[in-house]
Amino acid sequence: MTQPSTARRFQALGAAVAITAGALVAAAPAARAARPGAPCATPEVGAGWYGDNRARLQRLIDRYGRCGPYRSGHDKPVAVFDWDNTVVRNDVGDATLFWLLRNGRIRQPDHGDWSTTSRYLTPAAATALAGACGPLARPGAPLPTGDGDPAGIRCADEINAVYGTSATRSGAPAFAGWDHRTTEPAYAWLAQLTRGYTARQVRAFAAAARAENLAAPVGATQRVGSADATAWVRYYDQQKDLIDALRKAGFDVWISSASPQPVVEVWAEGVGVAADHVIGIRNTTAHDGTFTAHLRGCGSVRDGADTMITYVDGKRCWINQEVFGVRGAAAERIQPPGRRQVFAAGDSDTDVSFLRDATALRLVLNRNKNELMCRAYDDADGRWIVNPMFIEPKKQKPAPYPCATTGYTGRDGTPGPVLRADGTVIPDQADSVF
Repeated sequence: MTQPSTARRFQALGAAVAITAGALVAAAPAARAARPGAPCATPEVGAGWYGDNRARLQRLIDRYGRCGPYRSGHDKPVAVFDWDNTVVRNDVGDATLFWLLRNGRIRQPDHGDWSTTSRYLTPAAATALAGACGPLARPGAPLPTGDGDPAGIRCADEINAVYGTSATRSGAPAFAGWDHRTTEPAYAWLAQLTRGYTARQVRAFAAAARAENLAAPVGATQRVGSADATAWVRYYDQQKDLIDALRKAGFDVWISSASPQPVVEVWAEGVGVAADHVIGIRNTTAHDGTFTAHLRGCGSVRDGADTMITYVDGKRCWINQEVFGVRGAAAERIQPPGRRQVFAAGDSDTDVSFLRDATALRLVLNRNKNELMCRAYDDADGRWIVNPMFIEPKKQKPAPYPCATTGYTGRDGTPGPVLRADGTVIPDQADSVF
């Protein structure tokens, strides 16, 4: 993990970033010049991009990479990628849950009390889970959700419903009372369901799921409980190429994901990003090294509070803390340019805050997510680029994005207008990149 001194190392970079970020978009491609007296070759971004996106990504590398005019004498510029549906098609958290259910690896909670698995789980959900799963195993023992027995299938269906729809099979809300800008209880719940296992064991589960999902053909499904679920994941070749080019050019490349930490670590190996450059949802650990059902905190949020995961504003906090060494409540706030990533890539409203923090360029894969696409298409500072999904891209959204009315989700879940940094309202935006 990056040491606290990292923050100081980025201070020098700040001045250069602040001066040159605005010029990045309009400038012609920088010459791939070598430093005086030393050969230097700038990596080329590969093909397969929409419009002029490849050229703009190349300009980013030319200007901030090791051969660029703003690189000499400074530490590495930072690039941060979301993971699910940004670097890969489909969701590795989903893939892991489906594997856990099919292989009977989710444990009965302590005392059979499902409310201990999430502070946001509603009484209705806890009762539904206890009714479906309670008789099947003693506390701490794995639930037989994959053996084909009707009782196990009912348990698998209830768990899958709570995770996938945030509701019970009968339609009752499964979670309540969370901050919609710092956590998503269903995402967090997957990490919490790994309680009782070590990080090494969870990595092994994720590796098994990864092997299955990469081997399955595109479009494959699998039986989970009584329902069919997605059974395939693919790395985006263009994103693997971009990450490789950024790393070769001297960028410090990180992954920030709202999937569990050990799961993303396993998948990130496939693009050459080491575990110490992955920031996922992190469990606290018991004295014996096994995960608890509580989560690590960030900024002013203590461990075990379970209120600040890598989600929307929570991603900002975790990046500030782990990448730039910002501690305490300051990690929850936007930092000066020298303590921010130069480049960021994402696909969802969950990525909005860390994308907005990027000082030079922000890559968005269009999955028709309201707030993100409102900001990307508005492109208030000229630093956003939009690309269709590389595999099975979304069709054009027929109606404009409701930016001026309901595109933003507040902390209590209330919708509202999407505002620019200066407080003005972003008008509705048409979908134009698909």
